[in-house]
Amino acid sequence: MRSVRARAALGATLVVAVALTAAGLAVLLVLRGNLTDRAGLEAEVAAREVAGQLALGATYAELELGDEETHPVQVTDEEGRVVAVSKDLEAVSGTGTAEVDPVPSAPVPSPGDDDDDASTPPRGEVSSDQPDFANGTATVDGETADYRFASVELTTDEDVTLTVHAGAPLAAEQEAVDTVRNSMLTGLPLMLLVVAGVTWLVTRRALRPVEGIRRELAAITASEDLGRRVPEPDSRDEIARLARTTNETLTVLEASVDRQRRFVADASHELRSPIASLRTQLEVGEAHPELLDVPGAVADTVRLQGLAADLLLLARLDAGERPGRAAVDLGALVREEVSQRAADRIPPEVSVADLGPLEVAGSRGQLARVLGNLLDNAERHAERAVAVSVRADRGDVLVEVTDDGAGVPEAERDRIFERFVRLDDARSRDEGGAGLGLAIARDVVSRHGGTLAVGTASAGGARFTLRLPSAGREPAADGG
Repeated sequence: MRSVRARAALGATLVVAVALTAAGLAVLLVLRGNLTDRAGLEAEVAAREVAGQLALGATYAELELGDEETHPVQVTDEEGRVVAVSKDLEAVSGTGTAEVDPVPSAPVPSPGDDDDDASTPPRGEVSSDQPDFANGTATVDGETADYRFASVELTTDEDVTLTVHAGAPLAAEQEAVDTVRNSMLTGLPLMLLVVAGVTWLVTRRALRPVEGIRRELAAITASEDLGRRVPEPDSRDEIARLARTTNETLTVLEASVDRQRRFVADASHELRSPIASLRTQLEVGEAHPELLDVPGAVADTVRLQGLAADLLLLARLDAGERPGRAAVDLGALVREEVSQRAADRIPPEVSVADLGPLEVAGSRGQLARVLGNLLDNAERHAERAVAVSVRADRGDVLVEVTDDGAGVPEAERDRIFERFVRLDDARSRDEGGAGLGLAIARDVVSRHGGTLAVGTASAGGARFTLRLPSAGREPAADGG
C-alpha cells in the first residue's frame, strides 16, 4: 500500500475500530453487571421474604412463595436436604443442590403457642449478612430459563438453620444485552466506513499541495530550469513550510550552479590568455628562433601554473576539503613569508609581538598561501610602504597587512572577495592578476574558523585584518 491517503485512512479506521470495540465491550460489561445486580436484588428480596415467614414460625406448608415462574424458591436445611420448593419447580441448578423434592423426614417448624396466658410466641432470626449470589437455571412447568439466585440463611425458633434460595429471571438482562450488542454490530461497520471516507477526503485535501510540489519538482528536473519554484500554499502548516524550504533550497542550488557556471566561464577565459600568448611565442620561436622571447614564455608558463594551482585549490575547497589541525606558529610563518620578499618592489616591514601565544591550528601550506596572497595584493597597490603585524588578541591571533595605496572603497569591500573580481580593471592582466587571491584567502580562513576583513589603514590605504583562533581554542565557526 504505497498511497499515503490509503495508509492514513486504514490507520484511522483501525484506531477507531479498536477504540469502538473496546468501548462497546466496556458498555456491554457495565450493562450486564448492572442488570445482573438488579436481578440479584430482586432475588434477595424474594429470599428474605420467605426467610422472614420461616423466622416467624410459619410451617413449610404455610409458606407463601409468590409467583413460582418469576421467583422460584428452594429451602434447604443445614445438612443440604430440600425441605420446601416452589410449586411446579421441576429442576434447578445454581443453588447448591439439584433436588426439587422435599425430604419427608426433615424437621418441620411447629406453629406458635395459642395459650391466651402465654407471652409473645418465640421467633427465629434471619441472617443480616450479605447473601450469596449465583447464576443458574430453573425449569418451572416445563419451561427452562436462566435465573440469578440469592441464598439467605435463617435460624428458626427451634434453633434449626435453614437456607432460602430464591431466583430472579435474567431474561430481561439477556434481551437488553443482545439488543445493545446487535446495535453495535450493525452500527460499527457503518461508522468505520464513515471514518474511512472522511479520512480519505481530508487526507486528499491536505496532501493536494504536496502533489503540486511533486509535479513542479518533476518539471524542474525534466527541464533543468532552476529558476522555477514550487507553489507555496497559503496555510501555515508543515506543508507550507516544506514548500518554502524547497524554494529556499532551489534558490541556493540555482545560485550555486550559476556561480559554478561563472567560475568555469571565468576560468576558461583566464586560462585562454596565457595559453594563447604562450602558443604564439612558441609558434614564432619555431618559425624564427632568433625572435623567441624565452623570458616571456617562462613568465606566461609561471602565470599559467599559478592560475592552475589557484583553480585546483578552489576546487578542493568547494569539495569540502578540511584543513589539518597541526600547530602553526603564525609569527614564524609571517617572518618566513616576508623574508622571501626582500627583493620585491616594496619589501614589507614586519612587526611580530612577543607577548601571548601566536600558534594556530590548521594547514601550514594553506595559511602560507593566505599570507602570500595578502602580501601580493598589498605590494600591487602600495605606493611606498607595506607593513605586517602579528599579535595575540583576546584568545585569537591577529595579523594585519597594510599598504599606503588608494585603499578599497567601502561599497566594494565585500565584492573584492568574490572570485575573478578586480577593481583595477584598467591594469593589464599581467599586473592585476586573475582576481582569485583574495577569494582563496577568505575561503581558507573561513575553513580555519577565522575571519578576513578589509578596512582603512592609518596611511589611507587598505588594511586587511586576519583573525584566527589560537591553538587549543575551539573555532567560533566551522568553516568546513
